[in-house]
Amino acid sequence: MLARNLLRTARRAPAPFQRTLATHASSPLTQISTLPNGLTVATEASPSASTATVGVWIDAGSRAETDKTSGTAHFLEHMAFKGTGKRSQHQLELEVENLGAHLNAYTSREQTVYYAKSFASDVNKSVEIIADILTGSKLESGAIERERDVILREQQEVDKQLEEVVFDHLHAVAFQGQPLGRTILGPKENILSIQRDDLASYIKKNYTADRMVLVGTGGVEHSSLVDLANKHFGSLSSSPEPIKLGASSAKTKPDFIGSEVRVRDDTMPTCNVAIAVEGVGWQSPDYYTMLVMQSIMGNWDRSLGAQSLLSSRLSHIISSNNLANSFMSFSTSYSDTGLWGCYLVSENVTNLDDLTHFLMKEWCRLSTHPTDGEVARAKAQLKASLLLGLDGTTAVAEDIGRQLVTTGRRNTPKEIEAAVDAVTTADVMRCAKKYLWDKDIAVAAVGRVEGLLDYSRMRAGMTSLMW
Repeated sequence: MLARNLLRTARRAPAPFQRTLATHASSPLTQISTLPNGLTVATEASPSASTATVGVWIDAGSRAETDKTSGTAHFLEHMAFKGTGKRSQHQLELEVENLGAHLNAYTSREQTVYYAKSFASDVNKSVEIIADILTGSKLESGAIERERDVILREQQEVDKQLEEVVFDHLHAVAFQGQPLGRTILGPKENILSIQRDDLASYIKKNYTADRMVLVGTGGVEHSSLVDLANKHFGSLSSSPEPIKLGASSAKTKPDFIGSEVRVRDDTMPTCNVAIAVEGVGWQSPDYYTMLVMQSIMGNWDRSLGAQSLLSSRLSHIISSNNLANSFMSFSTSYSDTGLWGCYLVSENVTNLDDLTHFLMKEWCRLSTHPTDGEVARAKAQLKASLLLGLDGTTAVAEDIGRQLVTTGRRNTPKEIEAAVDAVTTADVMRCAKKYLWDKDIAVAAVGRVEGLLDYSRMRAGMTSLMW
């Protein structure tokens, strides 16, 4: 159990030629180099920092699996800490503990990440450990069998988190029968049947140099990290057909399917429902406009004592009429598609039709008359959320790694601020008409769902301001 808490809370000589660049007019600079084998090295150094975060972001997650191997990427994340050719599990735990470091990993639908936060003086050791667990995991059969129960218990814990359950259902109906529709942990039967060959095959296919970004932030030096990358990752092979980071064309764009799933459970006190349209990918020119639209819709939670007039129009309508306990707008992006919508929790199950009616009405209003005031407010809140989140070496490393894997470049905070500032009220209206007006919706609901509007009526609400 100690290993779980310690290691996971939940992506040669210098080469003769390396492409190097730095982001414009920003301090500190994000420096990026590419090794001959295709591995990308990126740093944002703070020379005065006493700590550093280093990690590897891999352009592969559960979306890279098949129906038969669904759950493999997450299973591998667990196995990475169970011993390598150089270190036993105990030795790995002891070494990390003695460094005072924090070693972590997580798996998403499109990325797998392994990173460590340590003293700046221990960066070389952190990189060596990460390289060892990525390239030298033993994947012993006994450890695989023991880990099955751990993952099944984790699955049981996830199943208790209603928000996670609803969003898994939402993906499943929106992208039916497609990789993005699968859960990250995989079905129980796969967790019980995944074998060493499945894990080794996934590593061989996806843990390739051209899919990886080694990121260092804080007390790191770019040239030193490049040397470490050459030393520990230089012999890593590339894909037979190397993939350019951020090239969404490497994937088959999934079809968004307007559909619904309702899991009725009258023993629950609330209805938990997510409603979404197809959103945009990371590189879409409408990416920031969709985020502004999400911010216009806002979030609200009655238990936090939020005043109804301090946020969006939707929060005022819902709170004033006691239509829900809380709601959260979301704009989830992937390489080539996304989900944009709202997650609502309500114990007022006799008025769910009013709740969905006003939600759709607000969505439609963005297509016809969004106000300059709410757009300005949303932009200010969005900038605060995006930029104030870059606090600490780990948050910055996450931002760099995600951006490079998903887009192939890193936007500086100034560029992000400028992109948000450039969004106009006319842009919001245009995107609302393009992505919301008369578009199919995906609906996933769990709990007291009997009062929800019929799907066809909800869908009809996407074309009408007044029902």
